[in-house]
Amino acid sequence: MPRCFWCTEDPLYMAYHDQEWGTPLRDAQGLFELLLLEGFQAGLSWITVLRKRERYREVLFGFDVQRVAQMSDAEIDELMLDPGIIRNRLKLNAARRNAQAWLALEDPVGFLWSFVGDQPIINHFKDRSEVPAIAPEALAMSKGLKKAGFTFVGPTICYALMQASGMVMDHTQDCDRYAQLANGG
Repeated sequence: MPRCFWCTEDPLYMAYHDQEWGTPLRDAQGLFELLLLEGFQAGLSWITVLRKRERYREVLFGFDVQRVAQMSDAEIDELMLDPGIIRNRLKLNAARRNAQAWLALEDPVGFLWSFVGDQPIINHFKDRSEVPAIAPEALAMSKGLKKAGFTFVGPTICYALMQASGMVMDHTQDCDRYAQLANGG
């Protein structure tokens, strides 16, 4: 199956590409998970985060936003010793802070999707050189999230979240997933 240029032969990466990336996601817990994972990815490769995703699900209470928001400093200290995750105190503190900010939003899913007019933006890129790292919608989301108290939500992270959650469909035209998702599937 032809895949996007960034997808390697790693089975984990292929499954993520084929089943998840670019598929519209409106589930609150799923979006919260992606928001945190994109923050953990900052400065690293996405495959690094994918390989640690299951451990994150274990140590972050299945991405239960209420429980993540209540993490104590002692729990974060304990996580700093866990080799199964990315041990970065700023990112772990951001996960807690972002959970608290998420809970303060009346409708977090609606808030995130509002930056794309509540409908996926379907791009029709022929080549990898056309796929941007950020877009005006991601800049607006970054500003909106920061204003709402979120951290680790720069425009590049926001655009990656938009791509991952299908707010923006950036599968290139030579990818088998392009036709399916471009036609609303």
